[in-house]
Amino acid sequence: MTTYAQISISTDGFMTGPEPSVEEPLGAGGMQLHDWAFRLRAWREPHGLEGGEEGPESVWVDEIAERTGAYVMGRRMFSSGSGPWADDPMANGWWGEEPPFHRPVFVVTHHERQPLVLGETTFHFVTDGVAAALGRAREAADGRDVQIAGGGDVIRQALELGELDEVTLHTAPVALGGGTAFPTFARTEEIGRIETPHALHVRYRLRS
Repeated sequence: MTTYAQISISTDGFMTGPEPSVEEPLGAGGMQLHDWAFRLRAWREPHGLEGGEEGPESVWVDEIAERTGAYVMGRRMFSSGSGPWADDPMANGWWGEEPPFHRPVFVVTHHERQPLVLGETTFHFVTDGVAAALGRAREAADGRDVQIAGGGDVIRQALELGELDEVTLHTAPVALGGGTAFPTFARTEEIGRIETPHALHVRYRLRS
């Protein structure tokens, strides 16, 4: 079982643009970091959208979905809030009634909440930290890998805890000039690379 993270960044190393908000959760210009994925059949299909391009990137996205048995994410990745759930206008997440995960998702939060079932995805809310969320995700993954789906702070904590085996960076051909920077990490071994006009995708192994 592998614990891994993947994230899109700018050429100047930012995961989000400046001044994120409910209207622009990835900050000014941040959404364009994911343009490479939005055009792919493998991204569009789980989000209930038709069409999309095939090719090496789409195959890689398909493989990621197949290998993953559970997800971990932070509160801000799940919704717009940070306080009590009753005050969060996006308390059921960003994805509507049918989120694209179709696997258990463990949300790291400071506020307790009962599990939330939306379509084929069950969200579990974990209040005792990233390590605890990863432990529960590994138990639920049924032998498959665990993905830390974001945001950047949860990935940073996992790196600091030594809990990550792999990181994949999707570098979009855009500079944001500010925002939230991706944390540095020891890139011990490159184990995969795809270069396209839309993004550079590099997969690193962090530990054996």
